[in-house]
Amino acid sequence: MTNQNNKSALTTLVTVFFFWGFIAASNGVFIPFCKTYFNIDQFQSQLVDFAFYGAYYIGALLLFILSSAMKKDILNNWGYKSGIVYGLLMSAIGAIVMCFVVNGSEQGETQIFYLVLLALFIVGLGFSLQQTAANPFAIALGDPKTGSHRLNLAGGINSFGTTIGPVVVSLIIFGSASWSTDELASMIKSNQITLMTVQSLYIGVGILFLVAAALFYFSKKLPSLKSETTFESANKARNVLIVLTAIIVVCFTMIFMTYTGDTVPTEAVENKRMLLLLIALLAVIACTWFANSNASKKAEGWGAMKYPQLVLGMLAIFMYVGVEVTIGSNLGELLKQAVTGTNLNTLGLPVLNDAELAPFISLYWGGLMIGRWVGAITVFDPSKGLKKVLLIIVPYIAFGVILLVNFGKYTTNEILLFCICIAVQIGGFFLAKDKPVATLKIFSTLGVLGMLIGTFASGQLALFALLSGGLFCSIMWPCIFALSIAGLGKYTSQGSAFLIMMILGGAIIPPVQGKLADIFSIQSSYLVAVACFAYLLFYAYRAKVVLDKQGVDYN
Repeated sequence: MTNQNNKSALTTLVTVFFFWGFIAASNGVFIPFCKTYFNIDQFQSQLVDFAFYGAYYIGALLLFILSSAMKKDILNNWGYKSGIVYGLLMSAIGAIVMCFVVNGSEQGETQIFYLVLLALFIVGLGFSLQQTAANPFAIALGDPKTGSHRLNLAGGINSFGTTIGPVVVSLIIFGSASWSTDELASMIKSNQITLMTVQSLYIGVGILFLVAAALFYFSKKLPSLKSETTFESANKARNVLIVLTAIIVVCFTMIFMTYTGDTVPTEAVENKRMLLLLIALLAVIACTWFANSNASKKAEGWGAMKYPQLVLGMLAIFMYVGVEVTIGSNLGELLKQAVTGTNLNTLGLPVLNDAELAPFISLYWGGLMIGRWVGAITVFDPSKGLKKVLLIIVPYIAFGVILLVNFGKYTTNEILLFCICIAVQIGGFFLAKDKPVATLKIFSTLGVLGMLIGTFASGQLALFALLSGGLFCSIMWPCIFALSIAGLGKYTSQGSAFLIMMILGGAIIPPVQGKLADIFSIQSSYLVAVACFAYLLFYAYRAKVVLDKQGVDYN
């Protein structure tokens, strides 16, 4: 394939990256709206993330189990192009289901909420298949050495979707951000604002999925592409993942059963829910530890999991996706929730309503776009001097895009505060010098500090410390991914599939934080984010030790 065809193919491919970002980030607006509309608690509202990101895990796990049973890689048999087409069609089915379940729904119909989760789960299953195919597809469209740069470029497009998603969805649902809190509550209660607006959104999204599927299917510039690696069985790894899935399903089923009545939950019930969530979370940690411990003694049957950098990296991806999602998904409730007896929220800032949240959700996800645009600079192979200039200019150009999307929504003081956060991120890029371990160490440390300030400070200092989490998360995915699959050889493809499964973090960690918020307070619940960044810092140090011991070049 010629270089020009490669560029055309990559241009077509990145459209799906945009979809993922648009839908995922719009959940940040959809979650607090669901909490108000369906009269549910913070944990229940976070089930939006549980359904959406849980589908990534289930989809990747089913592919792995079926491939193991057939002793061949199903996705490789289809080809990456066909895998993306099938994934888009699956997501289109989810969009159609969403249109049906919200049809005629009214405020307070909690049972409809669970059907909405089902529709999101189907959309997420399609995304799981798309992402499993699209990541290696992007790498295959050119020199493998520059594959990570193409992923960064695609990630930048994905993050553009995350930036405009909350704004577009907010406009579709609310029509305007000028409603007062009382007016908005009255309009929702009287069904003047309903889920029918979401139906219109998903009709449009479903059509776009079908158009994209047709574009991929009929495009002559997109090769089918298949991996040359043979499928490696890993029965012990499969069994551990099945056990983990069973534990998670049992825990969440037992939690759901406690929500069947209309009575106000007692302290004992809330504690039971929290315990079950912690069991699900600890099961992920315990299963990865078990795999790492046993594979180091006897590697047979573990496949890619016999490499400690991968198993520890799986937990790192779990924590990374979890912290990235949970910061944004709980942010809306933080800005909405008033301190008892005041019109100020827990940060000491004016209380916002559902219609006013989008600019701040957009700013958080926009922070990820800023970092990923910087990460994509290397794709264009600039000179050393120009690269230094671009490291300073590109972040502020990306910030300009965020300001344009949210024109007139931020005060001068808010713009200056975020500019300072960006300056800190730029300093991190200069110190890291494109080295994965150094990058992960620096940005994990900044993430820990940002979340601690956000948890214990107040006012705009606390708010922008939390918003900076997007800036610090932005560049972590490629670093974790690169370190996790370094030195895996013929197990690289299988290792990548295991890492995609650990997007499960986006399904588990937000509900854990949501329940902590129900029991304690929304601001103190952000200690969950501190713990996630702390593990990522540990992984940066541990991965270096493991890879050095193996003699693997990872820089």
